[in-house]
Amino acid sequence: MTVDYRDVRLCHYGRTVLQGVNLSVSQGEMIYLTGLVGSGKSTLLGSMYGEGEFAEGHAVVMGENLALGKRSRLPALRRKIGIVHQELRLLPDRTIHDNLDFVLRATDWKKKDEREARIAGLLEWVGLESVGRKYPHELSGGQKQCICIARAVLNRPALILADEPTGQLDSENGERVMALLDEVRRQEHAAVIVSTHNQQWPDFFPGTVYICENETLRKKE
Repeated sequence: MTVDYRDVRLCHYGRTVLQGVNLSVSQGEMIYLTGLVGSGKSTLLGSMYGEGEFAEGHAVVMGENLALGKRSRLPALRRKIGIVHQELRLLPDRTIHDNLDFVLRATDWKKKDEREARIAGLLEWVGLESVGRKYPHELSGGQKQCICIARAVLNRPALILADEPTGQLDSENGERVMALLDEVRRQEHAAVIVSTHNQQWPDFFPGTVYICENETLRKKE
């Protein structure tokens, strides 16, 4: 089980955001989190990465019991998880190649030839082979989001968390980004959890939909 939440209550600065959360996610699943702004989608995603406050319940992600609050275990956990932020968060003073290389170096890829091969392969996968020497400001929004997906899968994570990955994109680029995430799910058998306001993605890329509302999480029937 990639994610196993049972009767979890999540807080933010002491205020309950979600309670009674029950969520089980296996490898290869596509999960959508929907709901209004402020309903708890981002808080729930962040909790799986070791952010936020667990007030009660059973919360295990990638074998790590997050409810115990053992911060020393977070670096090892986070190496198994890929993150796609809405804000992109690419390093503006580094080329696209160096943005990706920075992550590989930080996660103990010591051999340069292996890093170069991984970067080249992922740039080809997202269809952006020619942008390696460009800087983030030289790319379109859609291109930057595709690079963020490439960055998220550098270490072949078993779990990918995507927070509104298409929120700032037009429909064409949004579909391209979702297609990449779905391809990772199918080919790498990764679990993918996407928070989104877009109601059409589950029709194009089937998965299980959950709704955050009134401090609860419920499965859409």
